[in-house]
Amino acid sequence: FAGAIEDHVQANGFSVVENFTGHGVGRNLHEEPSVFNFRTREMPNVKLRAGMTIAIEPIVNAGSKFTRTLSDRWTVLTVDNNLSAQFEHTVLVTADGYEILTERTEV
Repeated sequence: FAGAIEDHVQANGFSVVENFTGHGVGRNLHEEPSVFNFRTREMPNVKLRAGMTIAIEPIVNAGSKFTRTLSDRWTVLTVDNNLSAQFEHTVLVTADGYEILTERTEV
């Protein structure tokens, strides 16, 4: 799904930040596997199995995909000062597909 996310974002004129990834969720909030939102040769070949929970969380920029971190080592800005947004869904892998645990049906 990394390619699907990247394709959708780019088709709409935006870019995906490549400094951050989603992750597995289990006994700890951040676990393996890393969940990439963009194509990369570094992407491990992970087989998702029933019972696994992952956080898919692309960070989408209005301009360049590149970012910089301030001296506080926490604040991240786009290098071109464009807007950026982070999206997230937590997904449970089931025997017959998946369940989006964070999906809202009402607005």
